[in-house]
Amino acid sequence: MRDPDGSRRRPRVRALAAAAALTLVAPMAACGSGDDGGVPTINLYYPPEQNLQKVVDNCNAAAQGRYRIAYRVLPRQADDQRVQMVRRLAAEDPGMDVLGLDVTWTQEFASADWILEWTGQDRAEVEQGTLAGPLETARYQDKLYAAPKNTNVQLLWYRKDLVPEAPKSWDQMISAAQQLKQQGKPYQVLTMGAQYEGLVVLYNTLAESAGGNILSDDGKRAVMDEGTVKALEQLQRFATSGVTSPSFSNATEDPVRLEFQSGNGAFQVNWPFVYPAMQEANPELAKQVAWARVPGIDENTPSKVTIGGVNMAVSAYSEHPAESFEAAKCIRNAENQKFSAVNDGVPPTIERVYDDPEMAEAYPMKETILEELKEPATRPLTPAYQSISTVMSAILSPPSAIDPQRTADELRDAIADALESKGVLP
Repeated sequence: MRDPDGSRRRPRVRALAAAAALTLVAPMAACGSGDDGGVPTINLYYPPEQNLQKVVDNCNAAAQGRYRIAYRVLPRQADDQRVQMVRRLAAEDPGMDVLGLDVTWTQEFASADWILEWTGQDRAEVEQGTLAGPLETARYQDKLYAAPKNTNVQLLWYRKDLVPEAPKSWDQMISAAQQLKQQGKPYQVLTMGAQYEGLVVLYNTLAESAGGNILSDDGKRAVMDEGTVKALEQLQRFATSGVTSPSFSNATEDPVRLEFQSGNGAFQVNWPFVYPAMQEANPELAKQVAWARVPGIDENTPSKVTIGGVNMAVSAYSEHPAESFEAAKCIRNAENQKFSAVNDGVPPTIERVYDDPEMAEAYPMKETILEELKEPATRPLTPAYQSISTVMSAILSPPSAIDPQRTADELRDAIADALESKGVLP
């Protein structure tokens, strides 16, 4: 949004939040526990995952009749998933037991007292062997509120027939792309730049790689320090370098994959799902594609790449909390994480799973994924993240219009406002 003088106008966070709150009225029709004094039904609300029912079946067999897990598939879009769960939890719906939460929602749901804390032996089992980055996303105020089921992290995908080795910095990548352009070869650097969460992820990776802090360590104050300004400089330089796709400011994950797959790009920053898709759709091109750690801001400092994934939480309104914790632990145990990784392409959160021989074929890039996961960037950990993401994507879009210091100041003010809204935007 812009004022008449052409300057950017900050979204009205409080007004948006208030309007959104009015939508949280009647709950959606609930699926009850359905036990009627018999075997309890544990309702698992989880995003679409093609082979998750097999995991559920295995866990039901392990339960030996003490309870039965029912997989209730959430909508495909993350915003729709969140709206459904927020409405029902706000209505204290007892028909939800185990919840599959995007990693950015855990703090919000915990602060609203919608999910139960993991304590004692349950907590110990979850923390044992789980990678530190994913585990950090499952905590709120030093307490554990979720169990990381899978994680995700972007990689740099590049044409080894066009460039001899992976660039270490964004400036190196831009320079290599410009040289390819001059030679009349495929040159584009393809990644997500539309006004949505993907743009926030890109900027967060750049900011963390530059040593920047968007929020204070306690998550209560907007900071936007020198490192975040450096990241804005890098993003604006990339957007105006002449090596992006013409559709960069509207690009989301799958169109980016398709554009690279068609042969237009020399580089792609995207999630690992692009690998099996390319093997199937363009196997000849796939032979020329290698992967590496996402470039850093400085060539001598490794990047810190933003992680995604799903955390498993137990609803505060579940009528069967003990069975729900047990079911969640089963679904995210090492054996089932390996199954989901091999069959559904979702990277594990338990480190030892990466050493399993079955992972080698499904995840030839597993060492690079694990390298990034050991030094990850997390998005700002705050109950207000949804509001923060909304205002950040608006202010960062389009990236070519960024004025680094001015944009940093604008972001600081908008994020401060968003922190007061406590994350009620659906």
